[in-house]
Amino acid sequence: MQNDLTPLPPQVPKNVEFRAAVLLILLALLVGGAALYVMYARGIFEDTNELFLLAEDSEGVSIGMDLTFSGFPIGRVQRVELAQGGGVRIQVDVPQKDWPLLRASSVFTLRRGLVGGSNLRAFTGVPDDPPLADGVEFKVLIGDATAEIPRLVADARELMKNLTALTAADSPIAASLANLQSVTEQLKTRGALGVLLGDEANAKKLISALDRTNALLAKVDSIAAKADAQVFGSKGVMPEAREAVAQINGALNEARASLKKVDLILTDAQAIASNAKVATNDLDQLRAEVDTSLRKVEGMIDQLNRRWPFSRQPEIKLP
Repeated sequence: MQNDLTPLPPQVPKNVEFRAAVLLILLALLVGGAALYVMYARGIFEDTNELFLLAEDSEGVSIGMDLTFSGFPIGRVQRVELAQGGGVRIQVDVPQKDWPLLRASSVFTLRRGLVGGSNLRAFTGVPDDPPLADGVEFKVLIGDATAEIPRLVADARELMKNLTALTAADSPIAASLANLQSVTEQLKTRGALGVLLGDEANAKKLISALDRTNALLAKVDSIAAKADAQVFGSKGVMPEAREAVAQINGALNEARASLKKVDLILTDAQAIASNAKVATNDLDQLRAEVDTSLRKVEGMIDQLNRRWPFSRQPEIKLP
């Protein structure tokens, strides 16, 4: 009876091992497909070009960090290494489809903010510039907001020190305000002239001097009016001067007419002198002809005197 109550061992289904192996294979395929999809989504299988950025330090830069252009990622940091000059050399892989966005005039910046991570950005000002070559190096412009904090704190401390010095009881501003209050009280009691001149006696002297100056100016105005009447009035000097000038102009006109007549007389005299010069030239020519004729006659008389045999005085006198 005891042997009949012994439980039987569980029956193992057939092909259990085969089913487990298929399940493991499917799981591995699923994990591998997910990994391949992630790698494809991150552009691992895309053809890329290498871009090297040079910075002073690697603070805020990490592998896998995106390089953005207009807010869109176009590259990824693949390596960060120490350069020969002591700086940092950052390798960024940019897909070939996004490579034409970068030009020779592009600018790369690394901005480190107070809150959040760092941002690696690219800017292209002139899209028509020549494209970049593969493996080109650029210097990164770093904008670190935290680097300004010590300077801002120092400036704020200096500002507070200056404000404390200005608002102190013995400061120049306090002394100036006290003097201003004293001047205001004196203005209420002594007036503006009293404050400016020192006391009321000096103010009265100034008012008296102003009154005498006004009286003197009134006298000067009356004298100027009389002088104006004597000079420019109907019986003043200026009308007589105008009449004298008119008489002088008439005399000048008469002299001008007389000079014109003298010019005509001189023109006639010049014509007469020219005619006399012509007549003198004719007389000189006539005198020359007469002299020639006399010389010829004298020669003929000499010949007659030589040929006249009976004459003891062979001379013939010309009239």
